[in-house]
Amino acid sequence: MNKRKSAERERFEKGKRTTERHEDRDQRKRDSINLGMGTKRRRATSPSSSISGGDFEDSLQSPLTPGSSRKRRRTSSVPFVDPFSPDGQGDITQSALCHELFNTVRDYKDEQGRQLSELFIRVPKRRNLPEYYAVVSQPVDLVKIQQKLKMEEYDDVDQLTADFQLLFNNVKAYYKPDSPEYKAAVRLWDLYLRTRNQFIQRGDGEEDEDEDNGEESLRTTSTPEEDTYQTVLKDVLQQLLDAIVTATDPAGRPISDLFQKIPSKLHYPDYYEIIKEPMDLKIVAHRIQTGAYKSITGMAKDIDLITRNAKTYNEPGSQVFKDANSIKKIFAMKRSEIEQTEPVKSTLRIRSKRSVQVDRLSAITMALQYGSESEEDTSSAAAPSQYEEAESEVESINSSMDTASPFYQLYDAIRNYRNNKGQLIAEAFFQLPSKKEYADYYQQIKQPISLQQIRNKIRNNEYEHLDQMEADMNLMFENAKRYNVPNSAIYKRVMKLQHIMQIKKKELSRSDEIEDGEDSMISSATSDTIVAKKKSKKSIRKRRMKILFKSVLEARESGTGRRLCELFMVKPSKKNYPDYYKIILEPMDLKTIEHNIRGGKYSGEESMLDDMKLMFRNARHYNEEGSQVYNDANVLEKMLKEKRKELGPLPEDDDLGSPKVKQNRKSGFSPKKSKYLTPVQHKMNELFEAVKNYTDKRGRRLSAIFLRLPSRSELPDYYVTIKKPMDMERIRNHMLAGKYQDIDAMVDDFILMFNNACTYNEPESLLYKDALVLHKVLLETRRDLEGDEDSHIPNVILLIQELIHNLFVSVMSHQDDEGRCYSDSLAEIPATDPNFPKKQPLTFEIIRKNVDNNRYRRLDLFQEHMFEVLERARRMNRTDSEIYEDAVELQQFFIKIRDELCKNGEILLSPALSYTTKHLHSDLEKERKEKLPREIEEDKLKREEEKKEAERSDEPYGSVGHSVLQRTYSQDCSFRNSKYHVGDYVYVEPSEPNLQPHIVCIERLWEDAAGEKWLYGYWFYRPPETFHLATRKFLEKEVFKSDYYNKVPVSKILGKCVVMFVKEYFKLHPEGFSSDDVYVCESRYSAKTKSFKKIKLWTMPVSSVKFIPRDVPLPVVRVASVFANTDKTESDKPVEVAEEESKPDEPPVVLEKEKEDVPVDMPNGDSGCQYFEQLHYNDMWLKAGDCVYIKSHGLVRPRIGRIEKMWVRDGAVYFFGPIFIHPEETEHEPTKMFYKKEMFLSNLEEACPMSCVLGKCAVLSFKEYISCRPTEIPEDDIMLCESRYNEIDKQMKRFKGLKRFSLNAKVVDDEIYYFRKPVVPQKEPSPLLEKKIRDLEVKFAEIEGGVEEEMEVIAEEEEEEAEVVEPPPPPQIQTPSTSELDVMPYTPPQSTPKVVKSSTKKEGTKRKINMSGYILFSSEMRAVIKAQHPDYSFGELSRLVGTEWRNLEAVKKADYEERAAKVAEQQERERAAQQLLLQQQQQQQ
Repeated sequence: MNKRKSAERERFEKGKRTTERHEDRDQRKRDSINLGMGTKRRRATSPSSSISGGDFEDSLQSPLTPGSSRKRRRTSSVPFVDPFSPDGQGDITQSALCHELFNTVRDYKDEQGRQLSELFIRVPKRRNLPEYYAVVSQPVDLVKIQQKLKMEEYDDVDQLTADFQLLFNNVKAYYKPDSPEYKAAVRLWDLYLRTRNQFIQRGDGEEDEDEDNGEESLRTTSTPEEDTYQTVLKDVLQQLLDAIVTATDPAGRPISDLFQKIPSKLHYPDYYEIIKEPMDLKIVAHRIQTGAYKSITGMAKDIDLITRNAKTYNEPGSQVFKDANSIKKIFAMKRSEIEQTEPVKSTLRIRSKRSVQVDRLSAITMALQYGSESEEDTSSAAAPSQYEEAESEVESINSSMDTASPFYQLYDAIRNYRNNKGQLIAEAFFQLPSKKEYADYYQQIKQPISLQQIRNKIRNNEYEHLDQMEADMNLMFENAKRYNVPNSAIYKRVMKLQHIMQIKKKELSRSDEIEDGEDSMISSATSDTIVAKKKSKKSIRKRRMKILFKSVLEARESGTGRRLCELFMVKPSKKNYPDYYKIILEPMDLKTIEHNIRGGKYSGEESMLDDMKLMFRNARHYNEEGSQVYNDANVLEKMLKEKRKELGPLPEDDDLGSPKVKQNRKSGFSPKKSKYLTPVQHKMNELFEAVKNYTDKRGRRLSAIFLRLPSRSELPDYYVTIKKPMDMERIRNHMLAGKYQDIDAMVDDFILMFNNACTYNEPESLLYKDALVLHKVLLETRRDLEGDEDSHIPNVILLIQELIHNLFVSVMSHQDDEGRCYSDSLAEIPATDPNFPKKQPLTFEIIRKNVDNNRYRRLDLFQEHMFEVLERARRMNRTDSEIYEDAVELQQFFIKIRDELCKNGEILLSPALSYTTKHLHSDLEKERKEKLPREIEEDKLKREEEKKEAERSDEPYGSVGHSVLQRTYSQDCSFRNSKYHVGDYVYVEPSEPNLQPHIVCIERLWEDAAGEKWLYGYWFYRPPETFHLATRKFLEKEVFKSDYYNKVPVSKILGKCVVMFVKEYFKLHPEGFSSDDVYVCESRYSAKTKSFKKIKLWTMPVSSVKFIPRDVPLPVVRVASVFANTDKTESDKPVEVAEEESKPDEPPVVLEKEKEDVPVDMPNGDSGCQYFEQLHYNDMWLKAGDCVYIKSHGLVRPRIGRIEKMWVRDGAVYFFGPIFIHPEETEHEPTKMFYKKEMFLSNLEEACPMSCVLGKCAVLSFKEYISCRPTEIPEDDIMLCESRYNEIDKQMKRFKGLKRFSLNAKVVDDEIYYFRKPVVPQKEPSPLLEKKIRDLEVKFAEIEGGVEEEMEVIAEEEEEEAEVVEPPPPPQIQTPSTSELDVMPYTPPQSTPKVVKSSTKKEGTKRKINMSGYILFSSEMRAVIKAQHPDYSFGELSRLVGTEWRNLEAVKKADYEERAAKVAEQQERERAAQQLLLQQQQQQQ
């Protein structure tokens, strides 16, 4: 192996020396810098990463000179034992090896995947296993070894080996050889020795190899030809790598990012089980640099291996799979491009390019080689265009703002934060969303804000404090969280950015404090005395804190000399002690306190002492009483108090800031921050205070027992029963730390806390009842804060009506390029088709009234009506008519807008979407094939008729046929000093008085035998001369070319005018004509069919008029018909009548889609039964799969059944299907929450008559409920079902979904509307909660006012303890107070004066007591516990009573139950006798 590596080193040295001769001195300096950076990075890497790299990692640093070979090789090959390291880094190598050995032992798993080290994390506790300490004199565990590693107490591997040997020897000494601990110790010790020996042998082998290679490199030489080849090959390979690294997809995303580094073993352990030969571009880049490739084929094999690995591990169709194929194609194309060129030319080309590209290419390979150092630079270099705009924006910001200001630094940290792929994750927050595309965003978000607006505020110096800017940032993030789904990419980015913002703000606030401290020392000469005074006070405070800290740090145990603070230096490991951070919410250690002292973060001595006390309190809370840590905490705290007393009181004015700081620390919200709480934080605070401050009728605060969890020593079985402990202090800390994203998360923790109380305590206990009452208070307060729960669910019926309205308006207002509405021509269509006289009349006007009155509930019905009008227009008109073309255009436009509004079924799924433009074109083609032959024949007959008419009109008035031959035609003629040409437009005298002159275009001019001059031409009609509806609009000065031709004597000409085509009218103007004499023509008019048709080609005779461009083009203006005003006045009265008729409060009649009964053959059906898939019954259309309300006797709410079969037998209709039940029909705990309108699928399936059906409804699965709704069913009739209820075992289990049906095509499917954002269904308390609370209140009220003397004694004691004896106020929500949580559990005052009690007894109004064993036990045991713990509150006494009852033996419990039954019987007899006595007294009176 050494010979092979020596040969490779020899070849590498040849190419390296040749390369160095071609590079200048500056390039060599850059290379040496890069190599130095690489070496530094290699030392910082973990041993595990070095090992995983294989031989490639071992040879990462290539020697430039033989003399430096061994030094670089040793520092790069981590780890191996080398105490005589020539670079002076022997200590670092030893430390890295110790860490690696510890990680190997800790992470080792057996065949079942269990970590064997879990058995040795901590030594057994002395209280649990005292005999262990009798056998083991020097206990040690992995925690202690890990702490020594962190404190760098191991000088070499031998010391670590000694500790591990001691650990495993202790295990073998105490445990038996067949125990799991003994076997695990043997395996781990063997693993430790093998791993240590492997590292040492590897280091020695590499050292020998370096020496051999160094000697060989001195003896090797190379020829100029080989040097040239290596240089050229290296440049070619760099070009190939450059093509891969710089390749991007069409969106600009670099496709090589995921291929630059092998996946992490920690995150992708299965990768290394599937892929046996890992390979990445980093390795390829290194091999190019070291000259490991002797040809392009070698690199091609590695690239092929990279792509093959990616395609093996990832699924086909994934993005990585596609990128792998792209990389393979890019490499192949680039390689063929290089190989197709001639070798000589390619050599010259490569060598000439090398001087220009060497920096860039080497930068790419070096960036890949040291990817962990310059990962961000690589990603940005690979995709420069992606952030070009962002970079320019940053430059503009830098040029106009103070980059040293904290506002800019916080803004810059958010705006330019990139993920591990180099992407700007704040890019979505640069600008506000488009109002056009995201109109609903501005309906939901009332205060939109973006980074651009924050940037402008920074430029304009609108922020006075950093908290104000943080409030705007939080507002922006909360807006995004409110609008987006919690699992969306933007939502996750928001969470990341908020975390970055908090970190950056803390950093800035610390720097401000340090700068303030420095600034206070630097002042003008006039205030030197003030500065000196402040400085002296500050130094005194700091000196005192250092003395107190040092007293804790140097404290040692008498006798042994052990440092008491050893376990308080750093926080416990989250990996080894995950439960610590669940129990301790504010961890603190001496290292943090020391850092705060040095950084000047404590404003006073009290603040530091608070952190010390917190640290000791955490230790006592987590560890058992009597343990070493528990005792050390007590000793250190006592020593700290004594040291402070020894120092004496603080100087004057030093304590002024302490109480304020302490108060702020307890309350959690600083005075500055409280002003800028978000609305969600305000609601959470109000909700927390409402639960915390709730009191009952006696004034007792119910939350006192829930403030803090019981300690493990007090109630050890609590933590066995309750797997997820929770108390109000933890909830408060989570709230102040911002861990709750919304109110729902906080409510979940409250519910968990109440469920824990109900699980651990007896159902008849006071704690159980308090948990239920607070549970109810929580839900009621939340409902008051959030308002109507269902307000966030969209009204689907209104949305469908809005969609139909928008679709109708879009179609009716659709215009052509000139602004003409296509629907104008269709307004003249008759309401009925003569071919189908029985059909109901239907026009656009009728449809408009239906839309305005919200009579459409289905899109397919609206589409049928629209298409019926348009298809009738097509049937009744020619294919070349304007009406036909407009109908086709409107139908196409309808389909287009319909698909856009429905988003092709993503928003609305309807049968209407099945008719597409393909179907329309197919129908049009069939229709034209039928109509075109008839139209051609009609045109032929029409032309013959027009020809005959023209011949008749050519004859002059009163002349005979031979006079035609005497005409003299000419191109122009003169009349009244005016000359007229063929193609001119003239006014002609009207045929009737009081009419406007006719407009005629001259086609022919002639003079007859009598000398009279004539003209013949086209006649143009003005709008009043046509037949049209009053709703039609016209262009100003518009005329229509008619189908009327006639001759007129020239003597009837009144003057000239001009008619222009619509395409030229708005741009040009005839020279020499007034605007009054210029008209525009867009369409032709047929007097026979009374229809308009657009002119596509202007074929009028050429005129002699000259046209010039207008200075300003005319605007396109359309005016109403002259008949519009008259029609409006005539129709005013009928409209009012119609409006009055529609005024009654009755809801509008909903139009129903035509349906039919759909029978179905049922192979296994009963004889005499006709089955149906769709059936009409009792004014309802029902189909298989529908849900209906059914009559239920004895229930408040009707049950729901699902129709799976329908049949008719003997004239009666029946259905069969499963039955859904309500939550109150199930057995469950009172604390259980249910979704509003939640149902449960029962095991019951019944056949019911249709006569018991009350109406239709819908039962949706959870996935359907949050995403969609059927359009024809009101929201009140939509139910949710996600679980099945088993009557036998009384369990609720989730199921996949309801049965789906495949129905006949004749069955009309429901239309489904899909929400743009999923709705969040709200939960409500169990119907049993109120009942359970009432029962418990009655029971405890009976106990309080009953005959039990013990209860009277307790009440008297509590009355004596109470400060106020007045009657308490009614239940209320007290004013929130942020510091009341730290008060000790509340002792309730006496609720009722004794005089009232005695009077009630005398009156004989004793209430009935439902005596039970627990109540009897409580009455006896409470006095005993009260005597033992006189300071305990009522709630704490109740908790201890419940604990004693649970620990009571079953026999004794049965005895108490028997005694309670006898007491109950005695009470019942006394009560009956007393009632009898009262009745006798009343009769005597």
